[in-house]
Amino acid sequence: MRASRLLSVLLLLQNRGRLTARELADELEVSIRTIYRDMDALSASGVPVYADRGPDGGYSLLEGYRTHLTGMTADEADALALSGMPDAAAELGLGRVLAAAQLKVQAALPGELSDRAGRIAERFHLDAPGWFREADHVPTLTGVADAVWNQRLLRVRYRRWATGGREPEVERELAPLGLVLKAGTWYLVALPGDQADAEPRTYRIARILELETLDVRFDRPEGFDLWKYWHQRTQELTDALYQAEAEVRFSPRALELAPVILRPHTARALAESSWPADDEGWVRAVIPIESLAHARSELLALGAEVEVLGPPALREQMAETARTMASLYPV
Repeated sequence: MRASRLLSVLLLLQNRGRLTARELADELEVSIRTIYRDMDALSASGVPVYADRGPDGGYSLLEGYRTHLTGMTADEADALALSGMPDAAAELGLGRVLAAAQLKVQAALPGELSDRAGRIAERFHLDAPGWFREADHVPTLTGVADAVWNQRLLRVRYRRWATGGREPEVERELAPLGLVLKAGTWYLVALPGDQADAEPRTYRIARILELETLDVRFDRPEGFDLWKYWHQRTQELTDALYQAEAEVRFSPRALELAPVILRPHTARALAESSWPADDEGWVRAVIPIESLAHARSELLALGAEVEVLGPPALREQMAETARTMASLYPV
């Protein structure tokens, strides 16, 4: 552990130049006293590190000195797959490992490429969670991830989303195949542990209430492709949800707001077709809807910029909501 930290100190000084003891301590999450001891150890081992005193002081390496001790551990190499998602890496318990791996990569690059990598990190950032929503609280995530990596069966207590009169909580034995991060929400793709020939299923990790990793190893299905499974599953879910349609008049303003207000599937269907417009620029379009209730709440967000023409039940729900709102705000 200390040897790894000493290498991290050395790479930080090499990549970033002069750093204070406080900056190093904060970066490595240790005490300042530990940094002092580490500097003594580096100096004793022949590393040309020196300290400048004063308000602008700090630790530096002798100009021109570079180390090539940048070999990665297996964990660091694995963590690089999440280099564009530091928050996700931290949730998986790989935050510090990822930081160490990135330091080693940067130190190993030639000067020009190292500078380019630094500029990219300064200018581009991936923020996975969706707008205006909190990410799930997932205390079991690191345990699930460990089981996925080591191919260990899991025993979980899981809270169902829609019970349909069944028990709201169930116990399951699962063979975890992979993790998916979708708009800030973590999902587990797994097989039922006692049904080797079953189809994979998807579980929201925030709904796992208790987790036990079993000392039983399973074999992954040959040829299983996590990306293909997830893409197919999400497409099937979308097709299953949007089985009805509504005819709606949209104002020019509503068409501008649609990509922001409407759900992606609905907004895409609206944008991908050519709809006839009247003299005032309003268009009549047919859009897919999940249910009358979902369509009502979605279209109400556009206010008086839309008019529902059909089905009649949806038009009546919109009218009833409008009448109720008007009674709350009498003129």
